[in-house]
Amino acid sequence: MSEKFRGFDPVYDKDSRVLILGSFPSVKSRKVEFYYGNKQNRFWEVISSYFGEKVPQSTEEKRGFLIERKIALWDIVTECEIIGSQDSTIKNFKVANLKTLLQNSKVGYIILNGGKAFSVFSANYADIGIPYEKLPSTSPANTRFNVKEWHDALSRAFGRA
Repeated sequence: MSEKFRGFDPVYDKDSRVLILGSFPSVKSRKVEFYYGNKQNRFWEVISSYFGEKVPQSTEEKRGFLIERKIALWDIVTECEIIGSQDSTIKNFKVANLKTLLQNSKVGYIILNGGKAFSVFSANYADIGIPYEKLPSTSPANTRFNVKEWHDALSRAFGRA
């Protein structure tokens, strides 16, 4: 049986330039009350390696890492019914209202972490007027993950291409 859960508030500030949107927090993330809390998820490792740094450990270190590198982080689904951590079971969901975040930051590029994030985003924000792209999910369940795709996308996002 599915249960209704609420996600996390976005992490960003006025200088954030790149928004990374996931789908919805996993069971392990909900337990630690912060994004990508499953140590098997590749998110923190990929982002850290792109910047040539060690993976931040605590929630405060992770939050500081994002703000310092001008990365905004949120999930496109803010509330939903979900079974475990499976995106395929997400239903009766609320979509993130990106308006406030975009008005109060310098976000000029959006990266969508996985298929569910992309499908919900494109169904609601296809005409957003900001470049966006879908990347393979950093989830440990994704066997087709490619770190180079993420590094290339981050280079595009930060204008280093």
